[in-house]
Amino acid sequence: MGVFVFLPLILPLTAWPVARLAEQHLHPRTATRLLTVLAVVLALCSTVCLALVMVVGTAQLPGNPLPDGWSDPEVRAAVPYDEVVGKAAIPALCAVVVACARTLRRHGRVRRQAHLALTGLRGTEVAVLPDAVPYAYALPPGGRRGGGVSSAGAGRGRVVVTTALLDRLRPAERRALFAHERAHLAARHDRFLLAVQLAARANPFLRPLRTAVAYTAERWADEEAARAIGSRRTVARAIGTAALVSPGTPLPTLAGLAAPGPVPRRVAALLGPAPAVHDWPPVFTAVGLAAWGAAAGTAVSAMSSANAAVTMVLILHAATPL
Repeated sequence: MGVFVFLPLILPLTAWPVARLAEQHLHPRTATRLLTVLAVVLALCSTVCLALVMVVGTAQLPGNPLPDGWSDPEVRAAVPYDEVVGKAAIPALCAVVVACARTLRRHGRVRRQAHLALTGLRGTEVAVLPDAVPYAYALPPGGRRGGGVSSAGAGRGRVVVTTALLDRLRPAERRALFAHERAHLAARHDRFLLAVQLAARANPFLRPLRTAVAYTAERWADEEAARAIGSRRTVARAIGTAALVSPGTPLPTLAGLAAPGPVPRRVAALLGPAPAVHDWPPVFTAVGLAAWGAAAGTAVSAMSSANAAVTMVLILHAATPL
């Protein structure tokens, strides 16, 4: 296994160049999907290897419930620097588990509260709240069908918008707002945002990908809204107006027109031509080379973690008394 068990912990660095280049040169839909897949795979691989290193560290602790054979010199020799890194991996993995659990719990709690807030409103796709705070966001399905939440609201996603925000938008800008939020619901952008949030919790080196996906998901909805209403300039005006008056969405994993981020870049992109659609960037370009570099790093990370897992299982099986 050797030092290769540590590679997945640092290989997310290979995805940094493609994170920024994808924002600038890829279609937002392609960029969102590509960066999310890279983030999820790299996070899983680094977590697996962290757990493998932790096994060796845990086996050295007195009173641990693991078989005695797992602390044999042959097992410890499979992981370099096992005495230091193995023990350090224990709190590191615990921190990863706690951070991911807190993110999931908060995500679920906010979604349930949002569905409960819509109780009693008509079960239409758009929910207009009489609130003095201007905001709007796409609320995905998933609320409980019992406990006071209507089945109509829980069974499908809804566009949540306040009267305060609608009063600040012109009729054409309102259409842009609804088209933008419907695009979030149709493509289930909340899943992409939640996936990269968890990946960044699992490995801090993946935070640039989380930031990039938060931007490209909004750009994806911007382009869909511009195509739906037929005016890129109107969508740009709606974004600018909403960003000036809205505090943003209640949760990073809920997408919205005025989501925090580089709003001027979104407006500038809408005032320019529509981006070309590419399933994969051309090889001999900066973004193409960065994408292939990130893909290679992800492949090496997957192979390293798989090799380390198989090797560790075989070693532990041989060291376990029958």
